[in-house]
Amino acid sequence: MPVFTANSSPFPRFNTHFSNPVKQSNLTSKPQTFPQIRTLCVKKTELSASDDIPVVSTVSGPVHGSQPIDAGSSMRKPISLWPGMYHSPVTNALWEARSSMFEKSCDGAQDSHTELIAKTPSKSRTSIAYQFSSDYILREQYRNPWDEMRMGKLLEDLDALAGTISYKHCRNDDGATRSILLVTASVDKMVLKKPIRVDFDLKISGAVKWVGRSSMEIQLEVTQSTPDSPDPSDSVALVANFTFVARDSKTGKSAPLNQILPETEHEKLLWKEAEERNKMRKQKRAGQKKDVDNEDRLNALLAEGRVFCDMPALADRDSILIRDTCHENSLMCQPQQRNIHGRIFGGFLMRKASELAFSTAYAFAGAAPCFLEVDHVDFFKPVDVGNFLRFKSCVLYTELENPLKPLINVEVVAHVTRPELRCSEVSNKFYFTFTVRPEAMKEGLRIRNVVPATEEEARRVLERMDAERSQEAYL
Repeated sequence: MPVFTANSSPFPRFNTHFSNPVKQSNLTSKPQTFPQIRTLCVKKTELSASDDIPVVSTVSGPVHGSQPIDAGSSMRKPISLWPGMYHSPVTNALWEARSSMFEKSCDGAQDSHTELIAKTPSKSRTSIAYQFSSDYILREQYRNPWDEMRMGKLLEDLDALAGTISYKHCRNDDGATRSILLVTASVDKMVLKKPIRVDFDLKISGAVKWVGRSSMEIQLEVTQSTPDSPDPSDSVALVANFTFVARDSKTGKSAPLNQILPETEHEKLLWKEAEERNKMRKQKRAGQKKDVDNEDRLNALLAEGRVFCDMPALADRDSILIRDTCHENSLMCQPQQRNIHGRIFGGFLMRKASELAFSTAYAFAGAAPCFLEVDHVDFFKPVDVGNFLRFKSCVLYTELENPLKPLINVEVVAHVTRPELRCSEVSNKFYFTFTVRPEAMKEGLRIRNVVPATEEEARRVLERMDAERSQEAYL
């Protein structure tokens, strides 16, 4: 296995820049009072089985007598190779690494004739280390107002890391990458196994676990050791499985991928589990029908909603209509949010959906929600730069069986809107589950039941409940 240091890495050293609200004139006159940009690099330790990407803050402490910062010092490449620059230190580092691979594939004159090879999972294994305990400024970028982890940013980092791992698997021994498009097709359900703290070091590791003809699955593990769980076996906080598909960059048709050669018994087990998941996805796409036309179930869900609509004065005060929990935000998709292929970075969509879901649960519960899980995500339609994107959210239903741990299920639907064409299409559907702290419930917080007012809303609720049951049965 090749050895890379900070100076000999195949990925060049680079600076990450975040804008400073101070005027340029102030920077020039008093340079010593402002932070200096710190360099990030990707490095590989000797005889290590993984690429460790140390994540540091984007700024360091004040340095006396430092020179004014050249805002364009790290932007000398063609702009097409600098996507995602506004993101966190993690996504900046990963985009830079991926851009290096992309540049090499562009330089290869015969990349379309590159032969496929079989690679072991260790060839694609990559890790990210977050030094939260010692890097205050890095910690500030991931901290929410309650001193907890911003899960949306973590989801964004997971998608970026999975994409970089997929590119590494497609590289051949000479470092060349065939000219193919790799896009996120789906993300399996992610369940938080334990709370993630923002004041202790964190690590994300992942590798390709399974490969079909033109699709691959990458498994990522988020681990964190705390005083409450010093045992490494208890350090896993979250496991995520991303599925990527390959497309020929010229024809848009499916493209074959390098195959996978699991070596250890654990890798063989992960391959078998991924093969089963792939079969389930194919069965689902083949058209397994849900019995959502059951009139009794529909009528039971709609009973209280009809009271709200027809006799609001008599409606249950412990219930609320779905439509009264709705929120929405809209944005224009900017060039800074694109990936290498010129489309909107999937992790950006996941972060935006997660943050809207959090806000929806917060406004509904009246207390800061705690993230529990995000369900399977399918990417139905790519989102392009210049698209008008609308996120619509609602509390779809609640589960109140455990009085100290109520479950709040939030739906977020992303719509790609094109006003010139008078059309709007669904790009993604996200389903998040939150709860609130037991202390808040003990202090008298009351979570209301959510009821549908229309048959269409009732069908959406039943579909989600059925999906949950089928996944639980599989697990």
